[in-house]
Amino acid sequence: MNPTPTEAMIRRIQQDLLDSYDEELELEIEDRNLHDGAHGLATPASDDEKAQRLAYFRELFRLQGELVKLQDWVAQSKQKVVILFEGRDAAGKGGVIKRITQRLNPRVCRVVALPAPNDRERTQWYFQRYAAHLPAAGEMVLFDRSWYNRAGVEKVMGFCSDDEYEEFFRSVPEFERMLVRSGIRVMKYWFSITDDEQHMRFLGRIHDPLKQWKLSPMDLESRRRWEEYTKAKETMIERTHIAEAPWWVVQAVDKKKARLNCIYHLLEQFDYNEVPRPEVVLPERVRNPDYLRQPVPDSMVVPERY
Repeated sequence: MNPTPTEAMIRRIQQDLLDSYDEELELEIEDRNLHDGAHGLATPASDDEKAQRLAYFRELFRLQGELVKLQDWVAQSKQKVVILFEGRDAAGKGGVIKRITQRLNPRVCRVVALPAPNDRERTQWYFQRYAAHLPAAGEMVLFDRSWYNRAGVEKVMGFCSDDEYEEFFRSVPEFERMLVRSGIRVMKYWFSITDDEQHMRFLGRIHDPLKQWKLSPMDLESRRRWEEYTKAKETMIERTHIAEAPWWVVQAVDKKKARLNCIYHLLEQFDYNEVPRPEVVLPERVRNPDYLRQPVPDSMVVPERY
């Protein structure tokens, strides 16, 4: 029997809720019904869904192991890497960034997600606030949205003038070529979803109290202006797809496949190798007979509620 629209929506919210957890927790509870988090609306996963999910876990964990090797190679060989993640609201950018950084050292791989510019930043050279976050040797920087805001939200919402918009397209190819000449590897990913898929994801966020914070008035307005964003995206890619920093489009209707495809592609772009690690030997703990540990006052101890 085919599910009703309401049942399909409940199922989708349940799956998105599961997907928001770390993979280890999702794997642990996949055979159980969610209770408080889904308000008792969860339904058991089918055998096919369980098999697909298990295959996803195995491949994701394998790829994350390779990301650790890439991280060590970047640090050891003093590489400088910038990766831009762009796409419509709810396209899955944050999800793939989370899975990339999940096992990595934040001192080597960090995420930059800048808020809207303040009054002072609006008077600066447009790229100035982004340049402050570029990597030093041995670092990877992932931009969750980037300087391409000007070609997207700023253009569609009227936050920049036509002259500023055109100046951006004159400047950005040279800006990125300059980064590449300085030794920074620049990669640009666009996460592509359909009109119907964004509609479904927005509904999921509206009905999931754990994700409602992700919906801003700007997100809702972007939904209304779908076609304007499409035209802006097409212009952006056409005018900024350069050999030194090409765009890569990730088909992102299926979140899990999008993550795997993006990570796999990212790893393919580097001729990295596993960096040998020295054997770690735990030293003996030094014990002094005159050492006395001082008790912690009860007033300072966090109450054990659990």
